[in-house]
Amino acid sequence: MSFEEQYGIRPEVAWLAALVGGVATIAGSAVAFTERIYWGFIWRYFWGPVVADGLGESCLVYVRATGDVVSGSAAGGCARVPEHFVAVPGYTPVSTAGYMVVLVFMLVGVYFLLQRLDLEPYRQFFFALVPFMLFGGVLRAVEDSFVSARRAGVQPPVDLPWSGLIISPFIYFTVFFVTLGAILASIWLARTGRVENYYGPLRLIGGIVLAVTTLYLVFLAATTDYVGWNPMVFVITMGLATAIAYGAYTAVDRYKPSIHDGTGYMGLVVIWAHAVDGVANVLASDWTYLFGVGEYTPKHVVNRIIVDVTNTVQPASVTAVVGDSWPFLVVKVAVAVAILAIFDEEFVEESPRYAVMLLVAIVAVGLGPGTRDMVRVTLGI
Repeated sequence: MSFEEQYGIRPEVAWLAALVGGVATIAGSAVAFTERIYWGFIWRYFWGPVVADGLGESCLVYVRATGDVVSGSAAGGCARVPEHFVAVPGYTPVSTAGYMVVLVFMLVGVYFLLQRLDLEPYRQFFFALVPFMLFGGVLRAVEDSFVSARRAGVQPPVDLPWSGLIISPFIYFTVFFVTLGAILASIWLARTGRVENYYGPLRLIGGIVLAVTTLYLVFLAATTDYVGWNPMVFVITMGLATAIAYGAYTAVDRYKPSIHDGTGYMGLVVIWAHAVDGVANVLASDWTYLFGVGEYTPKHVVNRIIVDVTNTVQPASVTAVVGDSWPFLVVKVAVAVAILAIFDEEFVEESPRYAVMLLVAIVAVGLGPGTRDMVRVTLGI
């Protein structure tokens, strides 16, 4: 018995009702219990970290006694004490769990959307979305340039709260709606006979938005003092990531070829996306001094855990030579290969729409942050 037959409502309508109801519940709770729900939860774990990131602050502090939001330095530090709510840039276990719930819920909605649009052939759809994933990472670096401008005493072209739309996690929604607009435009062109298929224009639009965003950052590097230029970072990141991804892909193809039966070259893109993230993270964490760029610290919970474990088990003498972030690259590539093993031929053939949607999400969570880290170090921002 289908969901509609059992409950008398179409699943996409039920999803939309759950979305509206959830948003209304959260908003109502924030209004009714402002300090506890908004400041103590929503601001502390979700919006506050975005604002702190956008302002380039080590933390922001909500002083409960006065209701003021001040920088960590003005509040005497970022220590978490009962009388204050402290928001630190990056992710925490609480925010990570919250974002995972939102991601799963939104993926269900995306599935219903893909079902409605019928975007066959889905493999071409997958490859056409790769430029948009790169665009997301570069767009995130645009906001980093805004922070760099503020530090140099220059007013950025876009300021908070609007710049929050291109800070994680909200940038995922921004990129999604840009991509959705491109998909709808491409479908219209194909169905009105103006082009032969939808995925050609979709690739083109993705390439255009990626090129425009990249050229903006290149323009800043050429015309401002607060954006640098270290092209070897880009060359090393892309070169190493591509070599590692190709090596891992061919090794799997030789010793366990069944893993690639379902995904084919989509699997290569998955491994490459997470290799880019891994290499960029290692360079940003341990090797920026080679390029005369300041230090970067990981903002994701998993990164921090891996670094902490590495420092615990790896001798300090070895860390001084190889750094403490290299296991993150190993984990990223190994997990990418392990995930591909789930997408066997039967699964992909029976549920191509669902499989491709998941593969797109898997690539996006690797290629987006990886591209951002690469561009940040390349531009020294």
